[in-house]
Amino acid sequence: MRKLFIFVLPLNFLAYSQTPAVGPPEAPFVLRVTSDLVLLDVSVKSGSGERISGLTKENFKVYEDGKLQALTHFSTEDVPVTAGLVMDTSGSMRAKRPEVITAAMVFIGASNPKDEIFVVQFSDSAKLSLPENIPFSSDVSQLRNALWKGTPDGRTALNDAIILALKHLEMGRRDRRALVLVSDGGDNSSLHNAGDVLQAVLESRATIYTIGVYDADDPDKNPGVLKRLASISGGETFLQAELASLKGICEEIASDIRTRYTIGYVPVRSGEEGASRKVRVAVSSASGGKFIAHTRTRYILPPNRAAAN
Repeated sequence: MRKLFIFVLPLNFLAYSQTPAVGPPEAPFVLRVTSDLVLLDVSVKSGSGERISGLTKENFKVYEDGKLQALTHFSTEDVPVTAGLVMDTSGSMRAKRPEVITAAMVFIGASNPKDEIFVVQFSDSAKLSLPENIPFSSDVSQLRNALWKGTPDGRTALNDAIILALKHLEMGRRDRRALVLVSDGGDNSSLHNAGDVLQAVLESRATIYTIGVYDADDPDKNPGVLKRLASISGGETFLQAELASLKGICEEIASDIRTRYTIGYVPVRSGEEGASRKVRVAVSSASGGKFIAHTRTRYILPPNRAAAN
């Protein structure tokens, strides 16, 4: 049974007051705040799996470390995001590559036309695949070329790829951030370890969707890693996905990204700086029906920059 979730995407998970940017047409999509702000992008579904729209701020309650929070922001807009496609190009993916790339192109086509997208490929090492002078793109041809770049070969540096993708997301101009990872979950070539990845995910503003592409007898598969990444970040995971189902999965992920509620609150600064905080979102129904929401389960509150300054 597929998980339903609430979805954390971003403004710097925590946004700080800053001088408004002057520049390109993207500016209207930037949310400005005057204090710390935790933003949760939320996808709500019924018990039978139907996506629920039309909810209001009053339908949501957010708890941090068990304490009810006062909501200061609520939005239902389909705004552009910064998104990364993180693609396994190790030798084990060679035969599956055409279907995987076709599904990735379906994701691009179903996304907001103003999204800024990048591609990370990983085998023995992880690397960005767009031209060096193009950090992000919404151009279908450029993204297709990036996806087809190189030949699948070698081992699997999954941890390094996630770290690289999360760092690159920080260069994006969109407040909302997401990664779509296609992998078997195994790692046998990274410089970074699982602890490094966990720390980076907790500090990140990204929601991570994971698609497990592997055979039942694949010795390198690690579905637990894929589930953990999606659960902690507030995303969704699709395990042992059939190649024929990849296009539908990618279309579903793109739709989910575009139909979220964004709710925000100002956290109370008390206790140890840099400590992990637990988050839970509850959604009520006027009709008494059961709504299911998943969100980032934890995050790390960054140091108080205003106080430091």
